[in-house]
Amino acid sequence: MKSLIYSILSMVVLIMVLSLTACGGQSVEGDGHDHGAEEATAHGEDNGHGEEEEPMEREIHLTKNQIETVGIAFGDISSIKINDYIRATGTLGLPPQSNASVSARAGGFIKNSAKLVEGMYVKKGAIVAFLENPEFIRQQQEYLEVSAALIYLEQELERQQSLIDSNAGVMKNLQKLQSEVNIKTATLMGLGKQLAYLGIDVADLSPENIAERIPIIASMSGYLTAINMHNGMYVTPQIELMEIVSDDHLHLELDVFEKDIAFLKEEQKISYTVPALGNTVYDAEVHIIGKQFDLSNKTVRIHGHLENEQPQFIKDLFVDAKIWLNDQTVSAVPENAIIRDGASSYIYMTPGPQGGDEVKFEKVMVIPGTTDKGYTSVKLMHVIPEGMKIVTEGAYYVYAQSMAGELEHEH
Repeated sequence: MKSLIYSILSMVVLIMVLSLTACGGQSVEGDGHDHGAEEATAHGEDNGHGEEEEPMEREIHLTKNQIETVGIAFGDISSIKINDYIRATGTLGLPPQSNASVSARAGGFIKNSAKLVEGMYVKKGAIVAFLENPEFIRQQQEYLEVSAALIYLEQELERQQSLIDSNAGVMKNLQKLQSEVNIKTATLMGLGKQLAYLGIDVADLSPENIAERIPIIASMSGYLTAINMHNGMYVTPQIELMEIVSDDHLHLELDVFEKDIAFLKEEQKISYTVPALGNTVYDAEVHIIGKQFDLSNKTVRIHGHLENEQPQFIKDLFVDAKIWLNDQTVSAVPENAIIRDGASSYIYMTPGPQGGDEVKFEKVMVIPGTTDKGYTSVKLMHVIPEGMKIVTEGAYYVYAQSMAGELEHEH
């Protein structure tokens, strides 16, 4: 039995050896491969063109008709001034004096408050509500009483002075009256100041026009950002009834990271967007560079003055900004000329038609930099030969054809 198994195994091995020898010595007709050519290529022999063929990984051919149909345009690498910039974020800010709180001048009840809502614009001096308190009536009454008493004392003082002048009066009485007049005058002045502070004009005050309430007025013009009152509410001077913000001195408050501080200068131009309001680009200028370093986020605060058109005012709205540095001359290409493929970027160049209908394109690796006004600065990984043109329009079509060619080659 063992001898039979041994004989079978020997025959199988012999058949496999003969099969391998046959495949290695000749090509099989109809299998779609030229084994002789493959063997020659594997040993570095001539492929019939006089030199070894290299895979076309960095060039592609397009016809003149394709170039014209797609609208591929050619040009040169330009030497232009491109402004580099620093990225910064922040908010639309206001100086402290642009904020005002409205409060009652005294304790009392809110009456007849105006129909106001947050975001509305109010003018300085506008009446926003009235304040009622019986104490206001008592203060006006006291003022009128002191005023009347002072008039009597002043008349009596004049009479005593006449008696003294005629040697019929007593100096002691004159001096006493003078003291009382001074006291009443000071009291009247104090009461008048208090009423004026409340908004009551004492010049025309009389028993017939004693006011039962005083107005609460807007202390400045601006937008209402908070309203904390309603009719019937008892308030005191410590309670903030409203907050008003004026956008007359709206500015940028930007945070610049530590690594970029050395590049900052006053009067540098700023372009910024307010994402919440759309993609409109606005202009500003560096006005003040802060002197305090924020250790928590490693930044310095920059204040920028707004220029030209300003965005709609909304307090503390987020801003994305670019602080532009000095212009510098760099090599640059149109932004559309650069193809970004993963971590790599490159442009296409061509020497133009080569004695036929086809144009050859080759890609050149580049390191893109700043983009400004449609141009992007580039650093070339290889020198572009003299006379070569770059693709300035239609580069993505060339890229697509290149990718299609690579797929066909792999197949």
